[in-house]
Amino acid sequence: MGSNAVLYLEPTWEVRSPAPRLRIVERDWRSFECPTEQASWHALSLRASEPNPFLESWCLLPALRALDPSDDVALLCLEADGQLAGLLPVHRETSYYGHPVPHWRNWLHPNAFLGTPLVARGLERVFWLELLAWMDENAGGALFLHVERQAADGPVADALLQVLEHMSRHSATVMQEERAMLRSDLAPDAYLERALSGKKRKELRRQHRRLGEEGHLTSECLRDADGLDEWIDAFLQLERAGWKGEAGSALACDGTTETFFRDALTGAARNRRLERRALRLDGKPIAMLATFMCPPAAFAFKTAFDEDYARFSPGALLQLENIEVLKRLEIEWSDSCAAMNHPMIDQFWRERRPIVSRNIAIGGAARQLLFRLIAAVETSSGSKGSK
Repeated sequence: MGSNAVLYLEPTWEVRSPAPRLRIVERDWRSFECPTEQASWHALSLRASEPNPFLESWCLLPALRALDPSDDVALLCLEADGQLAGLLPVHRETSYYGHPVPHWRNWLHPNAFLGTPLVARGLERVFWLELLAWMDENAGGALFLHVERQAADGPVADALLQVLEHMSRHSATVMQEERAMLRSDLAPDAYLERALSGKKRKELRRQHRRLGEEGHLTSECLRDADGLDEWIDAFLQLERAGWKGEAGSALACDGTTETFFRDALTGAARNRRLERRALRLDGKPIAMLATFMCPPAAFAFKTAFDEDYARFSPGALLQLENIEVLKRLEIEWSDSCAAMNHPMIDQFWRERRPIVSRNIAIGGAARQLLFRLIAAVETSSGSKGSK
């Protein structure tokens, strides 16, 4: 570990004296297939300064099995005296938004909505110092590091900005957006009264009443694994029957994404990270929601509804039920995982979570100077977006 990194060791990290040996190690993700390694990964997720279900073992490993058959992805792991203290999946790419620009980037797939690394509380700055040092030594032909879909604030983001300033290392924000989140001390009814107009609340009550006239309407909230396979089958069928199925973007339209979804939900349930909600009409699901529960946060992962009942807004009615998460003492906030300006969820969840993608200079002085030129061109042209 470089001498600078020691300056950032925080007392909140539970270590023995003297200070632990800290280093970034590149690991094959398949080395984490054994139960012992997954247990260490799970321990990291429990003491991480910020939750990210998409980088927990039960979610990331199924994604890698399904979507990285050629083993292009590596895990950069911060180790503290052999303990796993930080983790970020990365890979090399030869193109950047259609341009032949080689670079390193954190690995995400279309159904992973957050790229913030898992880092043990108190080691956020050490993590970035060591990771950037590793990038400098292993830059190869890469011109920069692209970190995609990161939380714009919080301990991990704050630490990155502090490290960049400390090192006088250039970076550029190339994408920024805000998505709906739920964070309030209000009770559910009080929150909805503040968030929705009286007219909108009246309309939703009318739709709920009319939907109930179509048959026996029930609501369910499940937090165990009972009947999970059948629930997943119903969700996939419901999603594919709608516009996503017609567009070919439903999970079940591709065997790899379907496998990932099944395995991720099964793993989440096994680790007590899954909550399932559904509205059923005469026992048939007409709206469903899978949420990852990662205290102190919840992540509304996937939702689907029966478009034959669109006039009753079953998806919106299910979100009315989901506001009950405000009663969960262990949950402080919820990430919608939705696109910015989502026409439905933005009406209900009034808080916003900023998400950014950044490019960071790596390598020697000449390479970092070239990065400054590339960043100046990109930011001046207003290039933003996600790959």
